[in-house]
Amino acid sequence: MRPPVSPRRRVASTATLVLAASALVAAPASAEVPSSVPEPPGRHEVRFATFNTALERPSQGALAAELATPDSVQARNVAEIIQHVRPDVLLVNEFDHDEDGEGARLFQDNYLSVGQSGAEAIDYPYVYTAPVNTGVPSGADLDGDGEAVMEPGSPGYAEDAFGYGAFPGQYGMVVYSMYPIVTERVRTFRTFRWADMPDALLPTDPGTGESYYSEEALEVLRLSSKSHWDIPVDTGRGRPVHLLASHPTPPAFDGPERRNVLRNHDEIRFWADYVTPRAGSYIYDDEGGRGGLPVGAPFVIAGDLNADPNDGDGHPEAVTQLLEHPGITDPRPASQGGRGAAQRQGGANDDHVGDPGLDSADFADEPGPGNLRVDYVLPSRIVPVRASGVFWPTVDDSLFRLTGDYPFPSSDHRLVWVDLVRP
Repeated sequence: MRPPVSPRRRVASTATLVLAASALVAAPASAEVPSSVPEPPGRHEVRFATFNTALERPSQGALAAELATPDSVQARNVAEIIQHVRPDVLLVNEFDHDEDGEGARLFQDNYLSVGQSGAEAIDYPYVYTAPVNTGVPSGADLDGDGEAVMEPGSPGYAEDAFGYGAFPGQYGMVVYSMYPIVTERVRTFRTFRWADMPDALLPTDPGTGESYYSEEALEVLRLSSKSHWDIPVDTGRGRPVHLLASHPTPPAFDGPERRNVLRNHDEIRFWADYVTPRAGSYIYDDEGGRGGLPVGAPFVIAGDLNADPNDGDGHPEAVTQLLEHPGITDPRPASQGGRGAAQRQGGANDDHVGDPGLDSADFADEPGPGNLRVDYVLPSRIVPVRASGVFWPTVDDSLFRLTGDYPFPSSDHRLVWVDLVRP
């Protein structure tokens, strides 16, 4: 049973709850439901989803300014996808963060709460957002050019930030939920240092074998390129489900030291250790709390992890740390649209060994990497899975207009969803 829609929406941050009025206006749904639209979850089920919406903008405040009107074509398409799939708990990646949560509120009020092209409006009473590392200056030379750039807008600034970004908050994250978020128990791990992970895959200079990063850089360099969040969601059955949200750096845009490949591996490893009894004892959160997830606590790992288990340029063991973890279920969400896209687009896709039906992102085909499975919703084994899928309409589906081919009308990523029995 769904919780009642609240007349007020709560936007949670690490510091405060911000209240925003709702403007729920439902439009009549289409009489004929396209095949890409999933059936609603069952009475005792909850739908978790992740969606890299590509709603990042090149300058601070630009996204909120765009969302202040209902005129953004991309935001309308993104909202319509969400309205068709109707997740109960949704992690949004690549959504610029602002300190007041204004962008998250405006997206709800002007887009989600307005029926798009015949889809039914959707209202999320609970919203969580918090600062991320992208665009935050590190004060250290992280790209190896001999200079620590601190001035936003200067060449090299994004490369020397804790996470690549032109300004603080670019490529941020937001969680929308139909169910209450237990804000007093949220844990964030934005400031956890990479060097504090035992046996971390810290990069070395292949020519000298010495550390790629200076001692000064290792003293400050954080593991999370955005952040890692543990967000307990009260689904109404007594035990909250811990949404473990992140968006690791892509394993690209580096050099022979492969610093981004290695960081991506360890950002994913963080969750593998966090959910493994005793393996996460080294972990500390931003408030100083130590240790991993309590034994037996139900969880869902979600996000654009930027790692495919079979194809692409990532570390070969990066995401298999989760997919083959004894405490995690891989529901293998799939779509016919992904299979059709790989066949239609060719290029690097022709050499892939993974099932294209599992792909969740439509990347460049020439020279590559081609379409990949990089977005995941991975529940703990104690939470039964009932259904799953990737919203990727086929070319003959009336909703293909929402995803399309490059240039994309919404995002180069696809929404991935999984229906779980509420624990």
